[in-house]
Amino acid sequence: MTDTQDKPIDPHAPDTAEATETQAPEAEAPPADPTPEERIAALEAEVAAFKDRWLRAEAEMQNLRTRTTRDVQEARAYATQKFARDVVEAAENLRRGLDAMPGKAADESEVITKIRDGIEGVERSFIGILERNGVKREDPTGKPFDPELHQAMAEQPAPEGVAPGSVVACWTPAWTLNGRLLKPAMVVVAGK
Repeated sequence: MTDTQDKPIDPHAPDTAEATETQAPEAEAPPADPTPEERIAALEAEVAAFKDRWLRAEAEMQNLRTRTTRDVQEARAYATQKFARDVVEAAENLRRGLDAMPGKAADESEVITKIRDGIEGVERSFIGILERNGVKREDPTGKPFDPELHQAMAEQPAPEGVAPGSVVACWTPAWTLNGRLLKPAMVVVAGK
């Protein structure tokens, strides 16, 4: 018989296989405390990072304020664009009505003269109201053709003294709202 068989088994003794498994691995040494200089350098780097983030956030907020202010101003300036386009049509129709009236004559009745003068007064007042609200009209006759503001409806040979590419006649004026085109001028352009 062998020695292991002769020895009695102690129920309270730990199993050697389990004992080797449960032994803790060698404990690692705790990290060394940083020196005061290292700690100060780490804190200064953290402060610099927070300052950079704060400056970036402030710059972004200023950009947002600027964009918001610009968007609000544009909304106020151009909120009436559709309405202004419709009102411009009424102003053009008023002008067409005046142009359709017969010219002043010496033997014209007083009633016709008063009607013409009254309609011309209404037109002046109407155009004044439009201009006070940022709607302007421009008659481009004699100016160079600008495709941003004019729509060429016809071309005719340039009359003497007129440069080719100039507007020789204007069927309707250009209308703008605070500098933004509402309706282009319909023009006749001088050719070569």
